Amino acid sequence: MASQKVLLCFALQLIFVLSVLDHHNANAQGLTVGFYKKSCPKAEAIVTKIIEQTMAVAPSLGAPLMRMHFHDCFVRGCEGSVLLNSATNQSEKFAVPNLSLRGFQIIDKIKVALEKECPGVVSCADVLALAARDSVAALNGPTWEVETGRRDGRVSNSTEALLQLPPPFLNITALKTSFLSRGLSVKDLAVLSGGHTIGTSHCTAFNNRLYNFTGKGDTDPTLDSEYIDRLKMKCKPADQTTLVEMDPGSFKTFDVKYFDLVAKRRGLFSSDSALLDDSETKAYVLSHATGSGTSSFFKDFGVSMVNMGRIGVLTGSAGEIRKVCSAVN
Repeated sequence: MASQKVLLCFALQLIFVLSVLDHHNANAQGLTVGFYKKSCPKAEAIVTKIIEQTMAVAPSLGAPLMRMHFHDCFVRGCEGSVLLNSATNQSEKFAVPNLSLRGFQIIDKIKVALEKECPGVVSCADVLALAARDSVAALNGPTWEVETGRRDGRVSNSTEALLQLPPPFLNITALKTSFLSRGLSVKDLAVLSGGHTIGTSHCTAFNNRLYNFTGKGDTDPTLDSEYIDRLKMKCKPADQTTLVEMDPGSFKTFDVKYFDLVAKRRGLFSSDSALLDDSETKAYVLSHATGSGTSSFFKDFGVSMVNMGRIGVLTGSAGEIRKVCSAVN
């Protein structure tokens, strides 16, 4: 029954995403590097300054701020809908996959500064893209040129987020379908999974791998047994509050150690382990394991983030430029 629900979710997701892409794909050409060069010359510098100040005192916000851009783009495209509030808790940020997102107050702080500098010019969707880049760079990761020119959407629905965000238990076939339906390649899937080199996760996202993988009280055979023992010490069966480092020992540093963990069968999520089940993603993992290929991964990550930032964008006269990121104008 559970597998049927997952398949139904993906069928609905695919239909919706393809319709969104069909409607918005032509608009991606409206993005350009330096979009605010004349209309708000200090825009990117303002974002960078606030992110660097934030990372200096709260580096643990780097991963959530990066993920916020991903969670925005995978639902309705990169148009800031993840930021909208709802009086009845029906917007995207209240969907279960988004309850772990943090750092909304930093996005708000950036927006206030931008509105003071250039009222009504810089979109919240662009703030998310720039903040993701600067958060990664501040944690010793790569930097890249961010295309800007997105406009903000006016609709945010928690059910859509629940159906469209790829959950951590997906197999490689479902992951590839999810990414390809958004115009992202198999390589983009492998590269963007490397973002798990920073951040933490609640036990609930992987506890089934430790205690009840097939419904018979068993463990996931694809997960290293020593790693299982270590995780069980931190996560009890019903634990919903404990946080575990996704990349133990360097979860606040953006590096290639994630790929070494996956190669050693120590990827925290089923979706991490799944990268070993496809020849292309496995090859990418192994080529970056044991700390090799840092520079190529850094370059690839920037390229894949730009690709992701083009999903379903609103440009030109579509959407709006929100005055406040948490509410439509």
